[in-house]
Amino acid sequence: MSDAGTALPHHVVAGVLRRGGRVLLAHRTPDRRWYPGAWDLPGGHVGAGEQPGSALRRELREELGVEVDVVGEPFASVRGRDFRMDVWVVDRWAGEPTNCAPDEHDALAWLSPDELGGLVLADPRLPELLRAAVGH
Repeated sequence: MSDAGTALPHHVVAGVLRRGGRVLLAHRTPDRRWYPGAWDLPGGHVGAGEQPGSALRRELREELGVEVDVVGEPFASVRGRDFRMDVWVVDRWAGEPTNCAPDEHDALAWLSPDELGGLVLADPRLPELLRAAVGH
């Protein structure tokens, strides 16, 4: 499908799970097609006919084993050449986040925005986004 001759961007969703001034990041496995070996927010693609909030609930259940209520508008929208990522801040969830998708991520970590220096990130805008999300 195209729009004025250009491919439509991938629509993805992500959650900033916050706990004590830290956020949960997932390390993408080295064999991932996009952003291999990089730290990123948990989330994923919006399926055909799926609402973004529903996609985020599904992705966080599949990847982390948690249940969340996604309400309101996204906290931020990050755009790239071929993607749009809607980001919600998530402060409450049921269950303890665990790596339920080891084929996608090989580690999870609770990190403060100040601890991101030196890490390979999926997007260089993540530190600024996370500082805004945790109020630093």
